Amino acid sequence: MEKFPRKVFATLFFAIFVSVTGVGIVVPLLPVYAHELGASGFSIALIFGGFSLSRTFFLPWFGRLSDAHGRKPFLVMGLFSYFVISVAFVLAHQIHSLIAIRLIQGVASAMIMPVAQAYVGDITPEGKEGITMGGFNMSIFAGLSIGPLMGGVIQDVFGLNMAFACMGGLAFFGFFLAAVLLPPAAAERIYSVGRAPVKWGLLVRDPMLVALFSFRMVYTTCIGIIWGFLPVYANDAFALSSSAVGVLVMLGVSVSGLIHIPMGMLADRCDKRFMVLAGGTAVIVAMLLMGTAGGFVGLFAANVVFGIGGGLSMPAVMALAVIRGQKIEAMGSVMSMITVAHSLGMLMGSIFAGLIMDWFELRFAFFLGVLIMAAGMAQFFAGTRHSGAATMPGREKTL
Repeated sequence: MEKFPRKVFATLFFAIFVSVTGVGIVVPLLPVYAHELGASGFSIALIFGGFSLSRTFFLPWFGRLSDAHGRKPFLVMGLFSYFVISVAFVLAHQIHSLIAIRLIQGVASAMIMPVAQAYVGDITPEGKEGITMGGFNMSIFAGLSIGPLMGGVIQDVFGLNMAFACMGGLAFFGFFLAAVLLPPAAAERIYSVGRAPVKWGLLVRDPMLVALFSFRMVYTTCIGIIWGFLPVYANDAFALSSSAVGVLVMLGVSVSGLIHIPMGMLADRCDKRFMVLAGGTAVIVAMLLMGTAGGFVGLFAANVVFGIGGGLSMPAVMALAVIRGQKIEAMGSVMSMITVAHSLGMLMGSIFAGLIMDWFELRFAFFLGVLIMAAGMAQFFAGTRHSGAATMPGREKTL
């Protein structure tokens, strides 16, 4: 077995960490900022969900292109685009401008996250899928943990423009790391080069991939509800400060991130399917707690439980995705499909919550998340009941 390329892994880890931290600084501030500009619940949903909408359309394209032409060019372009976008945020003072910027940011994101995950999948040793992807995903969760807390403090002390400036500086540093330290595309370990791409029709008929897609989508639907509207809910219902909201948003991702590595190790040694279902159950409990919370303490507890749910389930989900991508030699396409599920979930969560905010009471959005999560768990259970369910005709044997 080839030696694990630690330098490549470390470069990807820190490049994603700093860029995600920058995005995390801004995420909890945008809904409140838009609300202050007079945005309705649906407009906030468009600002938050526009990112996921545009990313969904471009993810399959960039994933397949990275299978054929290498990961580095897309990572470098995407990270530099994040830097440019941060400048645009400073200049935007209207709702339609925020929507447009978020749409463009979604295109840039399609060049970053699934491509970075596919890169890590390419270099992952057999039997170490859980720990490797769990370790890499720490970069995402750590960035999304630190970012919201930083954003709340920066907003309270220095103002929103400084938060956008910090996002830009971190994005540029991530671009620098990827551009200078990653090997040229020709030196990457991409096993699908020279092969005909796996057809999307085969991917979307694979029961295992459909099950992973469904679970990832419903999980991120709940994230979309929380990230898009927890700041507004906490501000309107309990008059919490930006710093307090930053703490709440940080909790879910930080708790999940802290247990990602041990749960990744566990996923390499035990039933990954059981871990996914256990994590989904914890997410349902968390959404119920959010809908019935009476203040900061209740929301605090709910976000901790939500983080545990993600920490239990996501390493197992990503380990199964890596195994599948390696077997069919289409890591970029598989990771794009999983990230499409992420984007659709974020989009649906923000739109559903926005409509509920306009038509009913925002608290009910969390109860809707319970129903959606339960439906996704049922589909995952059905799609993974048989170990031979993940057959890809003409490509490989069953798992």
